[in-house]
Amino acid sequence: MSDVRQVPLATPTDGGTWRSPADRPLRLDSGAVLAPLEMAYRTYGTLNADKSNAVLICHALTGDQYVASTHPVTGKPGWWTTVVGAGLPLDPERYFIICPNVIGGCMGSTGPASPDPTTGKPYGLAFPMITIADMVRAQAMLVASFGIETLFSVVGTSMGGMQVLQWAADYPERLFSAIVVAAAARHSAQNIAFHEVGRQAIMADPDWRGGAYELEGVRPEKGLAVARMAAHITYLSETALQRKFGRELQRDGLSWGFDADFQVESYLRHQGASFVDRFDANSYLYITRALDYFDLAASHGGVLANAFLRARNVRFCVLSFSSDWLYATAESRDIVRALNAAGCRASFAEITTDKGHDAIFLEEPNLDSALRGFLASAAEKRGLA
Repeated sequence: MSDVRQVPLATPTDGGTWRSPADRPLRLDSGAVLAPLEMAYRTYGTLNADKSNAVLICHALTGDQYVASTHPVTGKPGWWTTVVGAGLPLDPERYFIICPNVIGGCMGSTGPASPDPTTGKPYGLAFPMITIADMVRAQAMLVASFGIETLFSVVGTSMGGMQVLQWAADYPERLFSAIVVAAAARHSAQNIAFHEVGRQAIMADPDWRGGAYELEGVRPEKGLAVARMAAHITYLSETALQRKFGRELQRDGLSWGFDADFQVESYLRHQGASFVDRFDANSYLYITRALDYFDLAASHGGVLANAFLRARNVRFCVLSFSSDWLYATAESRDIVRALNAAGCRASFAEITTDKGHDAIFLEEPNLDSALRGFLASAAEKRGLA
């Protein structure tokens, strides 16, 4: 393929940063151009001789490239160590796994904190608006840099699942299979509303400074923490919250004030405080906006099935969780109906759990077995068995 020849090759190491050539800028849906483009990534496993075992993992809103590696900022294990690792569904002994940080992110890929080549200072709000399609376009350039013409699979959870759908719509010829976990084909009004609350919390923080906080040596930590607290509620189900915390108090007796009297309050405050150590406030603004703009059918005549008409040779697996109200099972069913209408091969399973959206990252035997079954079947068809 032309992209493979024109893009300088990345070295299959355990990670690094890939930089696009000067004559290959990333053209965005907004009409803006990112040049140079940098993509931070991690790899796991070894690319086989015919480059047929490559798997691209697309991360969620607050994820990054450290899918199965210790995070360099927090020191915590990777975000999907229940799925990626020795003996797990995505085993590096079998697959060559690539996980990039999305553009707009804050772990090495070009984003609002990156230097603006025209000023040498952090972009801040001068960074152009991005979309899910822009993220995927950048990923396609990175994948091509490895000389990989066809991915064995592209796998994504939540926002990552939206990227998988965009891959299937834009680059179906580069995919053998695709796995969408707990995602939707467009962002709902409810989800846009939650994101707006988070963005307003960040922008109301006096230390946001109109997005120029880095230049002034401050950070809008309080606003970003509140944004994370509001979002984190959507990741849990009512049953999970009740089981974890109920109305249990944090200490004996009430404070008769506004301290964290309830355990659930303390939990949310901890989630907010720990988040600000590893995430950039402007990245949060830009990525949530990209999610809000996502509506795959809109760019295909308003008919979702039209997005998949060229993807009939791709094998799809769509998974949802019964207690997920962020991306409910009904939205996954809409994806499957559209795939079927387009003549695509799609398997679907709703996994019964009370863990909500967070079931993605927790020990969930039925998720494990669904992924193993689909990957084993696809690998056999691909000749990787």
